[in-house]
Amino acid sequence: MRRLGLPLLLIVLGGCTDTLAVRQAQLNAFVGRSELELVQAMGVPTQTFETGGVRFLSYQQSQTQVIPASPWYWGGPFPGFYGGFPPQLVTWSCDTTFTVVDKRVTGFTMRGNGC
Repeated sequence: MRRLGLPLLLIVLGGCTDTLAVRQAQLNAFVGRSELELVQAMGVPTQTFETGGVRFLSYQQSQTQVIPASPWYWGGPFPGFYGGFPPQLVTWSCDTTFTVVDKRVTGFTMRGNGC
């Protein structure tokens, strides 16, 4: 009954590959810029941490999406209509952490299922 759920999710995630490359290019533009420029563009970070002269600025984003129910689908071993699947709630989150050394952005990492 859940045969359609996984393929649908894979199709949705497959479309994110180009989005990820675009997002990485946008964030890569901050490398070499000042911490002030980063905060002016991205806003106040969700968290900051400093150790050994390295500062980490973390930006956390999340959103919840409803994948609609499927009342039926066509297929299976015998031709005909079969039961679908209920609506599914999916939460996408992304934690982007910038590394800052000597008040300059030196890199970033992205972690999560919504990056």
